[in-house]
Amino acid sequence: MAEINVTPFVDVMLVLLIVFMVTAPLLTVGVPVDLPKTRAPALGQDREPLSVTIARDGKIYLQKQVVPEDELVPKLTAISNNGYDQRIFVRGDTSVNYGKVMIVMGMLSAAGFTHIGLVTDVQKPNAR
Repeated sequence: MAEINVTPFVDVMLVLLIVFMVTAPLLTVGVPVDLPKTRAPALGQDREPLSVTIARDGKIYLQKQVVPEDELVPKLTAISNNGYDQRIFVRGDTSVNYGKVMIVMGMLSAAGFTHIGLVTDVQKPNAR
């Protein structure tokens, strides 16, 4: 019998497919910060937004890369593929000064970016 048995190959491919489907949502881009909690549900998204993070120590990150404050807008302008319609999410640690977050949002708004959003964690309901 000279036929190739593909059943083991198909079994391995299906297992790999399931593994990748389970692990892909866990691979989110970002710097670990303690986000504030809200009761608002998550918004639906159609394409991947850019992420600006203000960490606990006050450093500003563009995706996962540390960026000086004066270089943030030029770098965002250079990498935004949708022009000023690019969706930008601002993430700030709960211990960061509110003024620092507003300075970053003001810089983005003054540069012409119009789709700026704040990211929070979902607050767990009180057990009653």
